Amino acid sequence: MIDRILSYAVGDDLAASREFYAGLFGLDVAMEDPVLALRSPANPTAQVLVLPKGMDRVAPNLGIDVGEPANVDALHAEVVRRGLEVVYPLTDEPWGVRRFFVRDPGGTVVNVLAHLR
Repeated sequence: MIDRILSYAVGDDLAASREFYAGLFGLDVAMEDPVLALRSPANPTAQVLVLPKGMDRVAPNLGIDVGEPANVDALHAEVVRRGLEVVYPLTDEPWGVRRFFVRDPGGTVVNVLAHLR
């Protein structure tokens, strides 16, 4: 069910972040709007997403791509059933992902997502 796990960084200057990650580490730019998404040319599921400051009310610390929107729905239902804290509601975003954020027991905010197809 898990397609990839994402690391998030926050940046005020996305051009500088692009130069840092692409220029220094050789990552390919996969997306530039609304976030800067970079991926390894050798392993495209190894990714870093740079979020503009203030993009989300609560910035996620980690992203888990669960492959299909139906999996997002099922996990959201399970999170609610378990009484876990949803910190960003189940949403279809204009850039083509369904997602929600849940807080893990240690306080880490996890973005559970899948691309809409």
